[in-house]
Amino acid sequence: MTHDHLDAAARPASRPFGRLLTAMVSPFTPDGSLDLDGAARLASHLVDEQGNDALVVNGTTGESPTTTDAEKERLIRAVVEAVGDRAKVVAGVGTNDTRHTIELAAAAEKAGAHGLLVVTPYYSKPPQSGLLRHFTAVADASGLPVMLYDIPHRAGVPIETETLVRLAEHGRIVAVKDAKGDLTAASWVTSRTSLAFYSGEDALTLPALAVGCVGVVGTSTHFTGALTAQMIDAYDAGDMPAALALHRRLLPLFTGIFRTQGTILVKAGLASLGLPAGPVRPPLVDATNDEIAQLRADFAAAGLELPE
Repeated sequence: MTHDHLDAAARPASRPFGRLLTAMVSPFTPDGSLDLDGAARLASHLVDEQGNDALVVNGTTGESPTTTDAEKERLIRAVVEAVGDRAKVVAGVGTNDTRHTIELAAAAEKAGAHGLLVVTPYYSKPPQSGLLRHFTAVADASGLPVMLYDIPHRAGVPIETETLVRLAEHGRIVAVKDAKGDLTAASWVTSRTSLAFYSGEDALTLPALAVGCVGVVGTSTHFTGALTAQMIDAYDAGDMPAALALHRRLLPLFTGIFRTQGTILVKAGLASLGLPAGPVRPPLVDATNDEIAQLRADFAAAGLELPE
């Protein structure tokens, strides 16, 4: 059965940022400074070779805790210039300071970003009323569409269902990157709002589609993007056996990229492929030889090759 035969209530929500997004790493030069030329080349690879509809820059995978505000703005400009004519660029601007988040949102809009990713304020664990005020203030202050980032295992607090329902009333809050891992909660929100839910966990992309999500903001998709897009397209076409086969094939990388912090292994994999990456910044540390060997095994298990 294809979506042409589905009741309208069962159709997926709109896809304001497409179906496949990658949370892009920020390439650095060997001395640890920002590599803008490398960022442009990597962005082009992710869009042209891996099939991304949009890229998220300045997220945690992009080492946003250790890049300056000026570096963040320059990175947005470089990526927009490289791929902004054929993919959307979503800027991570979330902090645990509402005023600073609004400043970053304004800078991102000025730099040409097409949307904002706003994470739950981390560590300070505000109440739901504080989350409502924070996200609303950011959306009020910007002209760009907003994707909320719900990741309680890092932020310390979830965006509860009723809070998401209220936030959905804001005209510029259009999507959620859902790393809560609670498909029941996602089901309730997608059934009660028009928010476009994107899986924030690579391995949950297929089951998330089944409860109304529209795509993924991935990490392993630096390498699995083209096949992940095929998986989503197969699901959309009603070809569940093909979608499930791709899910099972890619599972070793969907999960293996997180054996240690995802940025570390993505940069190691990109370096092995001769793509821009560079070192990570402290407190992260570069992948060990054993970790790279395991990553190579995960690639092989997914039917992909990571050169020596």
